[in-house]
Amino acid sequence: MVTNYKNRHWIFLVFFWSLLGMTIWAQMIEDYDFFTATIQAVLVLFCSAVLAHILSDVILPKALKQNKMNWFALQSVVVVLLLAFCLSFIYIVFSDSVLRRKAYPEAEDVDSLHFLWTRFYGNIPSAILICGTACGLRFYQEHNVIERNHAQLQQVHLEAQIKILQDQINPHLMFNILNHIHILMQSNVQLASALLVQFSDILRYQLYECNKEYVPLHLEIKYLKDLIAVEETRWGNELEVKSKWNIEDGQLQIVPLLLVPLIENAFKHVSRLPNEKGYVHLSCEQINHQLNFKIENSYTEQYKIPSKSQGLGLENVKKRLAIQYPEKHQFNINKTNSDFTVTVTLDLK
Repeated sequence: MVTNYKNRHWIFLVFFWSLLGMTIWAQMIEDYDFFTATIQAVLVLFCSAVLAHILSDVILPKALKQNKMNWFALQSVVVVLLLAFCLSFIYIVFSDSVLRRKAYPEAEDVDSLHFLWTRFYGNIPSAILICGTACGLRFYQEHNVIERNHAQLQQVHLEAQIKILQDQINPHLMFNILNHIHILMQSNVQLASALLVQFSDILRYQLYECNKEYVPLHLEIKYLKDLIAVEETRWGNELEVKSKWNIEDGQLQIVPLLLVPLIENAFKHVSRLPNEKGYVHLSCEQINHQLNFKIENSYTEQYKIPSKSQGLGLENVKKRLAIQYPEKHQFNINKTNSDFTVTVTLDLK
């Protein structure tokens, strides 16, 4: 992309200077022979190109970098006046008394000095146009470079934000599972062993797959299923866990670990009233390029466990959705006296 832009820039510069040179030559050929007109046009074009290059490619980038545009404005005036003088001097060198009377018929006799200054004032608009065009092209190029660098810095910043948000998931999940395995090792070794096998699949996915920007949907779904299975093993008969999966195209791409905090949050804050079994119900459906995820858990303020980190998981998901799926997602939370429901709709196209 950068190479193509530079090529277009140089093509436009060649076109501009070629068009300017032909325009100057067409004006000169009316008053001079072919050779003299060509020499004069080449000299005018050379002076214009050199001074415009100094102003646009040397002075302007330095002024932009140092933020000294007032000083650049003064330098521009000097360069414009110098170019106007050069154009006038070239014209007077190749002119004679006949051409001077033709240019200024109202004056019977125009001396060289008077003719020089008259042409100087007349060439100022042309010098402004030439330098202004060259600086405009250069300013456009520098602006694109600044915008491109800004976009790259913004991308790096967003990637760093995503990495921070993603890293918040892994330790919390691993410590929860490892702590439960430690407890089970003292009471139910067989169940602890099964949980350890399930946990190894989860850990393998986090270590070897989640370092990518996107992963196939079927791998992420398998990870979520393994996570649900681990939670089911942990809770046993204390909770009613139901999950429904309907995935049409597992090759669609999705950012990894995006929905994990929602599952963690549901099992962490699920409420179990006395003599009643709590529940976590999950449904995940992908149709065409749209993924609909819904998770619901029993909830009551009366048996709610205070936690300083409460709500951080949901905020994590909100931030990642805003960064990685801008204007391509819907995120809704519905809380009642008996249940807590989170729904997410993603456009995976």
